[in-house]
Amino acid sequence: EEAIFLRKKITLLRAFSLLIGSMVGSGIFISPKGVLKNSGSVGFSLVVWFACGLLSMFGALCYAELGTRITKSGGHYIYILETLGPLPSFLFLWAEFFAIRPANSAVVSLAFGRYMLEPFFAPCAAPVPAVKLVSLLGYYMVLTLNSWSVTWSARLQTVLSIVKLLALALIIVPGMMLLAQGHTENFQDAFDRELLVLDKLPLAFYAGMFAYSGWFQTSFVREELVRPERNIPLAVIVSVITVIVGYMLTNVSYYTVLGTQDVLASPAVAVSFVQRAFKSLISVVPVLVALSCFGTMNGGIFTFSRTLFVASREGQWPPLFSMIHIRRHTPLPAVMLMFPLVTAMVCIGDIYHLMNFFSFSRWLFIGLATLGLIVHRHRHPELHSPFKVPLFIPISFTIICLFTVAMSFYSDPVNISIGCTMVLSGFPVYYLIIRRQMSSRCHSLFHYLTHKLQLLLEVVQQEIKTY
Repeated sequence: EEAIFLRKKITLLRAFSLLIGSMVGSGIFISPKGVLKNSGSVGFSLVVWFACGLLSMFGALCYAELGTRITKSGGHYIYILETLGPLPSFLFLWAEFFAIRPANSAVVSLAFGRYMLEPFFAPCAAPVPAVKLVSLLGYYMVLTLNSWSVTWSARLQTVLSIVKLLALALIIVPGMMLLAQGHTENFQDAFDRELLVLDKLPLAFYAGMFAYSGWFQTSFVREELVRPERNIPLAVIVSVITVIVGYMLTNVSYYTVLGTQDVLASPAVAVSFVQRAFKSLISVVPVLVALSCFGTMNGGIFTFSRTLFVASREGQWPPLFSMIHIRRHTPLPAVMLMFPLVTAMVCIGDIYHLMNFFSFSRWLFIGLATLGLIVHRHRHPELHSPFKVPLFIPISFTIICLFTVAMSFYSDPVNISIGCTMVLSGFPVYYLIIRRQMSSRCHSLFHYLTHKLQLLLEVVQQEIKTY
């Protein structure tokens, strides 16, 4: 009896919570080890953290302008499609579905499981099978919630964003207190050049950028935002500045309490920190960190389902995934599609290998999206944008992204080659399936299966366009 479409339910506060909740997750609690390992010293690792924050701000500003120029949801996918064309957008979609998003979700899920179990097994490490089981249970809970209600998913994100900031505060405050008391011994020879290995720096940036990743999340839900022209830039600028300050203070606190060897040896840096600095909270902080990861999982599912939804609407993904549940008004098929791949990667994956594996593809396409902003400005000089950044920002951001991607082939050739192969494997799929029309027999079978699944899931096509 009512129109079926995705409602505008994301206010400025919810947009801010989505960004904070997506950025502050597992990254700040697991990435310090990866950044330090590949940068060589405390000083250079802090420089990498700040540089990653600045780079994230550049990217976020570019995406804020793209979000005011291009009024569709879909994030990286729709920006590449509208500016560079259907082939690169399909290659992104292919890599995102089979590599980037499941690997990213698996990393966050494994961090959730590890921190959730840490208090029960301390000082020993939690058993790997138990970590993977709890990781999958957490992921399935978030999947169920996103299938059930957009409103409750957004409310949970707001609550968990507060929890995330509380978790950071519980690390920052004791670290700053010790630093004020003169505990600076771990910062001696902070910039030891002998430990710096230049060809490992791209991996340090990947680890740091993974911790900041999430600054682009509002672009995936653009059609569901209230007053997007105002709220996208405002939410992006405030949230990224908040996270940069929080991350820098958190890392300084880590290094004030823990030496470099402690950070490198720790499977869970935040837990090691609390064991050393604040033993009364030994059972509290890991749970807060786990809840932070839970929020990141929620934000990731919430936004990626919109990418599949928009890709299906644009004709580059099966039509079932542009359908919405008739009562819940959620993109149910798109939400459920990641279930098998994430399950497989959690079962067989390792956090740091997975991180390098998906980072190559992610930053390649983010660089292409900001290149698309430059192209779009050149093609449509008459188009008025309510938010516009200086041209040097998208140019410098694009160059840095593509340069880092190229350098990473020297740093981790095996995982990067796998990621590159995954991207290139989309070429034959695009030309054999997307560009070519199916035979009438195949089309009839495909239509029959889609119809049966539509009845089973109780979903229908969106009735009106909201962009």
